[in-house]
Amino acid sequence: MSDSHTPSGTSARLNTGVAHNARVWNYWIGGKDHYEVDQQVGEHVAGMFPVIREIARADRWFLGRAVRFLAEEQGVRQFLDIGTGLPTVDNTHEIAQRIAPDSRIVYVDNDPIVLVHARTLLTGTTDGITDYIDADVHDPDAILERAGRTLDFGRPVAVMMLGILNFVLDTDKARDIVHRVMAALPSGSHLALTHPTFDADLGGEGQMSAMRFWNENATPPITARSRADIAAFFDGLDLLEPGLVSCSQWRAESASPVVVPQFGAVAVKP
Repeated sequence: MSDSHTPSGTSARLNTGVAHNARVWNYWIGGKDHYEVDQQVGEHVAGMFPVIREIARADRWFLGRAVRFLAEEQGVRQFLDIGTGLPTVDNTHEIAQRIAPDSRIVYVDNDPIVLVHARTLLTGTTDGITDYIDADVHDPDAILERAGRTLDFGRPVAVMMLGILNFVLDTDKARDIVHRVMAALPSGSHLALTHPTFDADLGGEGQMSAMRFWNENATPPITARSRADIAAFFDGLDLLEPGLVSCSQWRAESASPVVVPQFGAVAVKP
């Protein structure tokens, strides 16, 4: 199978014969860092569930709005971005350090292509720090231990978990991951989170068959959750306005954004 585009650098963990979320997501948002198999699976999923491209774009735009809100209005100067994905434009460190050059950002991912690109492209300002750690969301203790070498856990940290907990299939485990990470951080820390849903009020019913196809043909496996299950990730935190909504509607910059079946919210630790 020929490559539609071969990302620079490889790793022993790299499997170009199976579609991978980071590369398919990159394909959906118009990037070039994917293989032919990622394009094929991405096209098939989009055929089954056409709104997936809107979801991918809405999730990316949510990132920009959330980081600007946290840096400008909440005064956050430290970010822990778990599940970085492939770098594109206006990544977390670029937005944060544009507002506050002394911001510190730690990215977390364990995909080998993401690792190669992150080390090459995710460079920050001379006043701030941009770091990358190769770790798995399923191991929050390792993430905290390594991130603590760059971030000061005595000061507030914004944890970014965008489209990552849907790859933790057990809901209790996913909830425990969030709570363990937030428990290690001080008052004034934030959690920004997006997650796909099957709830009908956001048009998520069609997502289930597409996810079944994904789980049979791509990696890692994925799940959607209900509003109630996603809301539980914020237990013990104070949701900020407008609360838990379609990520496209969260502090939307347009009057009538397309509603996508992907919840998004930002909360603060009291």
